[in-house]
Formats: sequence, structure tokens, C-alpha cells
Amino acid sequence: MKLTSSAFNHEDFIPEKYSCKGDDINPELKWENVPENTKSFALSCKDPDAPIGTFVHWLVYDIDKDRREIGENTVPGKQVKNNFGKENYGGPCPPSGTHRYYFTIYALDVEKLGAISTMDEFDSEVEKHTLDKAVLMGNFKR
Repeated sequence: MKLTSSAFNHEDFIPEKYSCKGDDINPELKWENVPENTKSFALSCKDPDAPIGTFVHWLVYDIDKDRREIGENTVPGKQVKNNFGKENYGGPCPPSGTHRYYFTIYALDVEKLGAISTMDEFDSEVEKHTLDKAVLMGNFKR
């Protein structure tokens, strides 16, 4: 699989528009080369460079199997509360230095993951059902 965005290239800086300094909306994302037996998708955005350890910015699951993109400022499925304590996308907002933000799309072998209420449940269920995944990493510095 391959994950891309019209907003930034892999390992480039994420535009301020998608951060806490801007509109704090999710960037457009597109994916391709999906396994034939994919039944749904899940998406995460995580920052492994946060002082508390990995900081979760966005978790989405039960994304339709026919979908190949997420539009800017849209919600493609069910969301799980992130480390900001909200279910919506929370853009990059590092306290200091440059942080890496990993957007990961997962092709899953089930249509629905069921009710997921925590970040740990999301990680566990997605891991059990992943057929393939793709990563787009962007940097951000305040």
C-alpha cells in the first residue's frame, strides 16, 4: 500500500494550517495498492516524540472498503478519543523542537471492528485484523 497527501510529502513539514497554530483540521489523504480481500480501513496519527511517550492525535476505524481518500477536514468513520481528550483530529502542537507525525492507514480483514472506546482497544483490534498498512510521516515545529 501507499499513503500520500496533497498537503505535504513524506518526511516534509506539515503546513501550519493542519496544526494547533492554524485551522487544526486534518489534511487530505489518499491511498492505493490495497489488498484484494480488504473489508475496511482504519487510520491513526501519532507523534512518538512527545515528552509523555507516543501522543495520539487521531484514530478512525470502520472506514468503508471502497474508500481511497479522506478529504481535508472530514471524518471518514468512527473515531476514538485521542490524547487531547477529544474524538476529532488534533493537529501537531509540540511543546518544543521538531516532532514526527505518523499517519498510518491499515487495510483490515473485517467490515466492522465493533465498539472501541480506548486507544489501547483500537491498537489491539487493528493489530489483530491488519492485512497491510502504509505510512506517511510529516514533521512539525512550532
